[in-house]
Amino acid sequence: MSMQEHLLSLKGKHASLDKALGDELQRPHPDQTLCTRLKRQKLRIKDEILRLQESATRHQGSDSVH
Repeated sequence: MSMQEHLLSLKGKHASLDKALGDELQRPHPDQTLCTRLKRQKLRIKDEILRLQESATRHQGSDSVH
């Protein structure tokens, strides 16, 4: 899997978690434990996306120097 494909996959997972969180929050009595878990998963994925994007940016910058 290329880095671009991996990023797209992570973004899809992030969107799915966002939807699941939104759905849970719309319930009359949302499960706060589940909401916390979903928020943490979203944050972990977002952090990974940012790391990969920064890594790709640094890598592209070093390619242009060589």
